[in-house]
Amino acid sequence: MELKTGRVVYSKAGRDKGYFLVITEANENYVLVADGKERPLERPKRKNTKHIGVTKAVLDNGSMSTNRALRKSLQRFTNSPEMMQSEEENK
Repeated sequence: MELKTGRVVYSKAGRDKGYFLVITEANENYVLVADGKERPLERPKRKNTKHIGVTKAVLDNGSMSTNRALRKSLQRFTNSPEMMQSEEENK
C-alpha cells in the first residue's frame, strides 16, 4: 500500500511496538509518524518503513488538525486488536 500523509500504521519494532501512529510525512526510506501523545504533531518520530505495518485506514486533515483530535481518531484503532491481525494475514 501507498505510504502517504494521513495513513494509519502500527509499529512493528522499537519502544513503540504495537502502537498505532499516523504518517505526517513520507519518504522512500523512512516516514515521520505521530500519535498525539508520546509523539505530538510538532515533534514526529522518524521511523524506517520496514519497521511499520500499514493499515487500510487514512485520516482526513480534520482528524490531524490537533494532537487531541489525532488521539481521539487513533483511539478506535487501539481498541480493536484485530486491526493488526487482518493486515498480517494480507501479506
